[in-house]
Amino acid sequence: MKISEVMTKNPTHCFDTTTLVDVAKMMADCDCGSIPVVDGPDTKKPIGTITDRDITIRTIAHNKNPLTMLAGEVMTTGPVTVREDASFKEALEAMENAQIRRILVVDKDGACCGIVSQADIALNADEHQTAVLVKDVSA
Repeated sequence: MKISEVMTKNPTHCFDTTTLVDVAKMMADCDCGSIPVVDGPDTKKPIGTITDRDITIRTIAHNKNPLTMLAGEVMTTGPVTVREDASFKEALEAMENAQIRRILVVDKDGACCGIVSQADIALNADEHQTAVLVKDVSA
């Protein structure tokens, strides 16, 4: 099975210049906790990810005002990606190795075209694969 068969296609994305208020609204509108940060509207190459946890921990926990901050100030840089033609197993291994709960999927040009979460894995993998992923990510 290819990872493109289980990924969420064309995920909502933002830029490093997007306000945290707008990122939070995107998360609320899309009922998600992670947004890819891309370099621009034309190339859409991932430069980071931002999670609801990033917003909370990197602002409020450090006594900063999230209402005045941008995604680039709190995003996690160096996103782990897999190509859309990668196998399900390759994506699973990349997530385990990087100990991440979500992985970005890129097309042949490197543009973000999807995202795969632990929940996607759990819904499509066997119980053993799911258990190994959760164990490795949690380690």
